[in-house]
Amino acid sequence: MPLNIRSETVNELADTLAARLKISKTEAVKQALLAELSRLDQTLSLIERIRPIQNDILSRPRTGLAADTAFFDELSGNS
Repeated sequence: MPLNIRSETVNELADTLAARLKISKTEAVKQALLAELSRLDQTLSLIERIRPIQNDILSRPRTGLAADTAFFDELSGNS
């Protein structure tokens, strides 16, 4: 779905960024949005960043199998 920018100020900012980077206005808007999203991601605490990973792991069904500790001990040299 296309983005329709009706603000002349935003349009001029996009033109300025595109001219400085020597890219299209669309690419300039894309890069600016990606940069801002990246900046926001970096402001999240560690727990907020890993929570989606934790939720993904916890959503998987348990196998009911016991870990083969002898096997893992041997791999790590703790036999």
